[in-house]
Amino acid sequence: MKKGKKYNEAAKLVDRSVLYDAAEAVALVKKTSVAKFDETIELHVRTGCDGRHAEQQIRGAVVLPNGTGKSVRVLVFAKGDRVQEALDAGADYAGGEELVPRIQNEGWLDFDVVVATPDMMGVVGRLGRILGPKGLMPNPKAGTVSMNVTEAVKQIKAGKIEYRLDRANIIHVPLGKASFTEQALLENFETVMDAIIKAKPAAVKGAFLKSVILSSTMGPGIKLNPVRLMS
Repeated sequence: MKKGKKYNEAAKLVDRSVLYDAAEAVALVKKTSVAKFDETIELHVRTGCDGRHAEQQIRGAVVLPNGTGKSVRVLVFAKGDRVQEALDAGADYAGGEELVPRIQNEGWLDFDVVVATPDMMGVVGRLGRILGPKGLMPNPKAGTVSMNVTEAVKQIKAGKIEYRLDRANIIHVPLGKASFTEQALLENFETVMDAIIKAKPAAVKGAFLKSVILSSTMGPGIKLNPVRLMS
């Protein structure tokens, strides 16, 4: 695919033969973010896991110390007083079974994260075919199945992100926006990498981090040194 002039100019700033340190990569990813909009800075980690085996799966969540720079719409499935509790905590939408037909029949999906109390998972399970493929199903490992809806909602609004292996055993997560300071992006990067490294399955043989790449939405990939990140 032919790249645009701005991309080609930005790509010239990246030495593809070099594995950069984290601080250098963060500085470079800001320099190569040249789109007219505030690009998202993304982290892509190719692991040595084999996700076909349950003991080598990785899934978790972490709160970015400087947030994501994105406004996140939260839907909470709950009963009784917890519906109002969720709204008071900042949830955009909250309710119970009445939300099911709206999603099933009307195709309503104006939310980015779904939280559910454990006693509502039977109801939410009926939406599995819709929410599952979009990565919206609540999950205890991600902290989106919880009786403490106040904490769950506030953490998500503060910049909580989920990390998980895709089918190619790669983890893709946002780290913030190109408008963030280098320090803010670096702190977010270190927080995510620390969580991923701690989540390394014991069953993984050989190198855990195969490649670690930073990029902006429209910019070139910048390779980091995975050995130094593990040390």
